[in-house]
Amino acid sequence: MDWVISDELSLTVGHVVGWVSAAAMIIGGVIPYIPQYRQIKRTKDADGFSLLVCLALLVANTLRIIFWFGRHFEYPLLVQSLIMNVTMFVMVHLCVTIRNRKQLIQARKRIFTDFDAKHFWNWSDFQSYLDCMLLFTIASSLLMYLFIDYMVFVEIVGFLAVFTEAMLGAPQLVKNYRNKSTEGMSISMVVLWTCGDIFKTSYFLLRDAPVQFWVCGSLQVTIDLLILLQVYIYKTNSDPNRTGAHRID
Repeated sequence: MDWVISDELSLTVGHVVGWVSAAAMIIGGVIPYIPQYRQIKRTKDADGFSLLVCLALLVANTLRIIFWFGRHFEYPLLVQSLIMNVTMFVMVHLCVTIRNRKQLIQARKRIFTDFDAKHFWNWSDFQSYLDCMLLFTIASSLLMYLFIDYMVFVEIVGFLAVFTEAMLGAPQLVKNYRNKSTEGMSISMVVLWTCGDIFKTSYFLLRDAPVQFWVCGSLQVTIDLLILLQVYIYKTNSDPNRTGAHRID
């Protein structure tokens, strides 16, 4: 009787841990952007945050959603992708709004339908970002529909999804290197990135996710650590008189 109770208790604990892990996966990816959002809103300055981070995550999670139709993976990862896309559009909307308000002289509007590669992902209105991602989603969905029976194609889509996400910190890494500073970037965001990516990669390993997921997750953790190293290297280059500089929320 005791061993039956013990097995039932272990099973219950296992279910609870599974649900907690799934919930952490769903909302954990969003949490790092809360301090960055608050910092941009407080300082009215979005220059320290690279919008290419949002582009990388929007592309990655859109591809991951499409990959799910070719090879079903766990639902928490699918839900996480949907929520992350919404979060990234919220970040883009804030950054575009702040940037437009800061312009003392109204510049010529740059929109997606200009199809000017020089200003790609640097448009003046939020609608252009929506249009761009809508076109990308339609095109990639059509390709998946046509080639869904070709497993090589499906696996390539899965790899591109997780590799793009793994490289999401790269634009911020490059921006910090060019500026020789991490001003305007929320350090809290990067710390939470690192913690979340370590958890996520461990989750991939323990849950037997496709191999692309945990390999690229390891790459993502590496980039996070490099950005944290930049914070240490460039700490003497920050301007203490600048509002919100290096403030951890």
